[in-house]
Amino acid sequence: MSKRKSPPLVSEPAELQRCVFPDSLVTVSEGGRDLGKFSVTVEFARRGQQPCVLLHAQSQGAIDDSPLFLCPFLDKRCHMVQRDGQMVIDRVTIESVSHPMSVLRGLVTEGSNLLLMRLIALKKEVPEHMTFISLDQGLNIIHTTFLGLKQLEIGAETVEVFGVERTVHSVEDSPTSWQCYFLADGHLATRMQVGSPVTMRLLHYVVFTKIPLVWEEDMQMRSQFLDRKEELKGDHASYLRQHPEIRALISDFLQFLLLRKPDDIFPFAREYFLPFASHRPPEPSLKAPSL
Repeated sequence: MSKRKSPPLVSEPAELQRCVFPDSLVTVSEGGRDLGKFSVTVEFARRGQQPCVLLHAQSQGAIDDSPLFLCPFLDKRCHMVQRDGQMVIDRVTIESVSHPMSVLRGLVTEGSNLLLMRLIALKKEVPEHMTFISLDQGLNIIHTTFLGLKQLEIGAETVEVFGVERTVHSVEDSPTSWQCYFLADGHLATRMQVGSPVTMRLLHYVVFTKIPLVWEEDMQMRSQFLDRKEELKGDHASYLRQHPEIRALISDFLQFLLLRKPDDIFPFAREYFLPFASHRPPEPSLKAPSL
């Protein structure tokens, strides 16, 4: 099966920083019954001297008092090493497989997949002909496809979200598709497996509206402002009366500045006020050369 090459998705550190935050959804049935919860945390860390991103996802709940695990309940660890033109992948289950490096171009690991989808949702665009591959539970190569924008109802609100559909093409089972919809800030709105009777979704969407502050029209705030203004003016005037040398110092500096008219005022001001510093840098000492 031929694959179209896609340009790499380059992200500045500031953009990646916007993708590092926790998410929490509730798991509900088709009838709206609360069955459990889904949570995921993402944080920056270091392994040795190398920076990395740690991702931990957990899903739990019950249907008719029977445990519900929408994701395998295990601590999955993989060790990936390039060796002789192959990518050797070892799991904690003592199972090892290898894939030629030539077919792993564009590989996105399980943890990186969430960051990638968050980044795409924040950008609200998918580069043309972009194809990413990943690995399923059996360490087989799978592909990720993307949906477009749509409206989604969250409680009494209807908001615009960005949908990403991920299809797992397993060699042992039929294809399985997962759909994730993200809000404008990158947080998960819903997550569901196509054909499953349960859905993970955000119950409430809170919109914070910035209200402009017109303090001049608020009598209490305007009174406080005027009182504080008069208080500062009196305090400053008192300080200047106690230190008349301030006016003389500033006047001398302005006269000297207007006489010299330097192109760069900051070095000029530094040289002018340096003798007034209480802690002057030590003068270089003159030593006789050693023979």
